[in-house]
Amino acid sequence: MHPAQRIAAWVLLLQGCAAGQLPQAPSARTDVRDCSTDPPYLPPTAVNTTARLAALRDTMRAHGVHAYIVPSTDAHMSEYIAERDSRLGWLTGFTGSAGTVVVTQDKAALWTDSRYWTQAERQMDCNWELQKTIWIESIGLWILEAVPVGGNISLDPFLFSIDTWNSYSRALHGSGRTLLPIETNLVDQVWGDQRPPPPSSEIYSLPEEFTGSSWQEKVAGIRQQMEQHIRRPTAVLLSGLEETAWLFNLRGDDIPYNPVFYSYTLLTNTSISLFVDEKRLAAAARESLQAGCPGLLCVELREYGQARAHLRRYVQGNVTVWLGTEYTTYGLYSVIPQEKLLEDSYSPVMLAKAVKNAKEQELLRAAHVRDAVAVIQYLLWLEKMVPQGQVDEFSAAEHINALRQAQGHNRGLSFQTISASGLNAALAHYSPSNESSRKLSVDEMYLSDTGGQYLDGTTDITRTVHWGVPTPLQKEAYTRVLMGNIDLSRLVFPPNTAGRVVESFARRALWDVGLNYGHGTGHGIGNFLSVHEWPVGFQSNNVPLAAGMFTSIEPGYYQDGEFGIRIEDVALVVEAQTKYQSGEKPFLTFEVVSLVPYDRNLIDLSLLSPEQIQYLNAYYETIRARVGPELQRQQLEEAYRWLQRNTEPFPLGSAATAATATLGTLALASLLSALLGGLQA
Repeated sequence: MHPAQRIAAWVLLLQGCAAGQLPQAPSARTDVRDCSTDPPYLPPTAVNTTARLAALRDTMRAHGVHAYIVPSTDAHMSEYIAERDSRLGWLTGFTGSAGTVVVTQDKAALWTDSRYWTQAERQMDCNWELQKTIWIESIGLWILEAVPVGGNISLDPFLFSIDTWNSYSRALHGSGRTLLPIETNLVDQVWGDQRPPPPSSEIYSLPEEFTGSSWQEKVAGIRQQMEQHIRRPTAVLLSGLEETAWLFNLRGDDIPYNPVFYSYTLLTNTSISLFVDEKRLAAAARESLQAGCPGLLCVELREYGQARAHLRRYVQGNVTVWLGTEYTTYGLYSVIPQEKLLEDSYSPVMLAKAVKNAKEQELLRAAHVRDAVAVIQYLLWLEKMVPQGQVDEFSAAEHINALRQAQGHNRGLSFQTISASGLNAALAHYSPSNESSRKLSVDEMYLSDTGGQYLDGTTDITRTVHWGVPTPLQKEAYTRVLMGNIDLSRLVFPPNTAGRVVESFARRALWDVGLNYGHGTGHGIGNFLSVHEWPVGFQSNNVPLAAGMFTSIEPGYYQDGEFGIRIEDVALVVEAQTKYQSGEKPFLTFEVVSLVPYDRNLIDLSLLSPEQIQYLNAYYETIRARVGPELQRQQLEEAYRWLQRNTEPFPLGSAATAATATLGTLALASLLSALLGGLQA
């Protein structure tokens, strides 16, 4: 099998294995729709979309469109989007962060991944089919069945990346159907004046003490890469909102939970054009950008809506434009002649941003210390209040949010708080509302996935707890999830190793007993930027891991309709201290910077190896050393005592036998060797 095919098959196996969950007896569910009954059963969370679909179909007929494709992203390929860009959410009622919709004159369907299947069944009415996959090939086959030969399949070219456009083009090639871009967005036409207005908040400069280097130094570094590239590109086009924000040390508030702003940048070897709503720039930000005018470090401010027209004029010259295909839309890409393109998956800015320098690393470490203080206060509060029956999912979320906001340099949340009790925790991305919120109980597991935005860093941490007596399955599943977290966190691996190669180490303990989880194992994270920062992580399209990168490590297990478990930490890739050095570059490992203890009540020590327990004890020593003084500095003595109790070292005598531990270590080594060898075959 070709290596690329092997990787694709491996990723498909991992994503498709939301199975591995234990079989359940059938039960009458009232929290999800049932379209098989007459009339269909809809839960109160479902949205009536009949009128919206009818209006869209009328508009499609007026444009001669037989099928219309709607993605869940915006013109910058953002994962999190502003409300005005939530076209899929408005049309379907489904609010998950990933999905694709296709509407024909008599059918409508949503494609999404396993994180959101139950959520979709809760939020959509029976106008919609749910397709439990994200593969474009599946969407293409559905379209071929639904649209007759000669039909037009349309989309907004400014909402699809180059790769996605090409995938649809291949799926429909030779079918007798036409893929027709329409620059007027048909959903926006139907949404009309009910669509939320554009943002108007201030765009500001990040204070110097919270930046790793000046924007001028960053620009010089990118220009140096342009000069050294064999193709000698004359310009770099930046479409991702994080790219421009990072490059110029600017921040905004256009996307919920993400301190970015609508913008494009065209950085050439002699000029810099920033396409942005100029009137929103703070005076200090404008002064910083234009202090070098005229000259090579003068940022010319241009209207946001003029990016395509300016690019079209620029490429008429003797130029080469370097861009990242993952974040550039087909609408922009299509104006650049092929011979004037230099394409990589990610732009040089995206790759530079991924590797944090020493100052950026220290900033992120400091943010995680203060964040740990808030989470420890929260776990202590829950421990006291839940037995009194006074806490529900929503009020719990409000409390952790308030605790974070009280910490220094906090600028809000990094994503909507996931506060999930019992069966709601089986939804990987469930968030409560004031209207539908379960009471927290000592008899159920509780999952808290939360994060904060601080001037010095972005955080993301998940802890799962049980205040009563967990079932044997719950305790074993939790322990095996923890084992996976530990095995990946303490792994030592060669330089230039891709995350996908080592990802299965987080799953091995679950796989040993036939369990699995259906989401990714980790993602990059920014310095006061996005909580999901590409291109770092463990998926097939992530770049190789390098020292200075931050990633989450977050295995889990979800028993649909009963409970969910996830343990998530943020870790920094660092050079490993090994006995030998076999190459020019040192081996790598992870330094966990999230600093909150795990739930002792859910750990079955008999399943852990001595090495795993030693790792836990060393991690707990680090937590005490780094977070303890901060708790005392903030005069949080009760929280300090809670920390001391919950970081007591575990006895090694309760660990798995030495023989079992040795076999486990050999199995891990064999697995890594096989994966590395297979990818090189």
